[in-house]
Amino acid sequence: MAELLTRDLTVKAGPTTLVQAASIRVVPGELVALLGPNGAGKTSLLRSALGLEKRAAGLATLDGTDSEKLSPMQRARRVAYLPQLRPLAWPNTVRDVVALGRFAYGAAPGRLNPADAAAVDEAIRRCDLAGLSDRQTDTLSGGELARVHCARAFAADAPLLVADEPVAALDPRHQFRIMDIVRQYVETGGGALVVLHDIPLAARYATRMIWMKSSRIIADGPPEETLTEQRLADIYGVRARIEGRAVEIEGAI
Repeated sequence: MAELLTRDLTVKAGPTTLVQAASIRVVPGELVALLGPNGAGKTSLLRSALGLEKRAAGLATLDGTDSEKLSPMQRARRVAYLPQLRPLAWPNTVRDVVALGRFAYGAAPGRLNPADAAAVDEAIRRCDLAGLSDRQTDTLSGGELARVHCARAFAADAPLLVADEPVAALDPRHQFRIMDIVRQYVETGGGALVVLHDIPLAARYATRMIWMKSSRIIADGPPEETLTEQRLADIYGVRARIEGRAVEIEGAI
């Protein structure tokens, strides 16, 4: 089974501890929301878990292999990663950008074998981009471009997805659209770890919530157990009203 695992993972930048003894596990069938205020250590946890940032202590593995020892192609076959910043070096067609997701299999845009082409077509279909496949990416809206980046990730056919703020700066409609795509990916056999700042959105979609504050994991469990008014007060310093999975943020404490 595909698995992203950390045990007592610690990340430092000089004398500053960015992540302290973090232990997480993500497998297919889960949509895990990673939550916490700015500076809590969420991005450093993701990058170190994937072997993209050196750890100071602890363990991080992908399918049982030390993530720091994986080649880029080996890593890309195990997990699709959407970082916070997703710049495109130059404008290109939607289809060619999605085809970059086949890097893990040695493919390049314009030189796709039948299996690569089929994977690209399926990723475009999954993200509802068929009508945009020949458009240049510099002509797209923010919501359309977000779907292109999702499709590029899905084209790799990796069993896990790690996404760092995939809905940042999107309007509510496009936030729902992206999260619907991620949920569909999970429902069809994938596993996702997603950094979110919108608590009501996380409550709506997550099967599990991991809460961070001041470089540490404070709680890890289903929304029914970990999403509480007191937790939002402790982590974010806000007053909130929670009924089931419905969350209303009322203001700062």
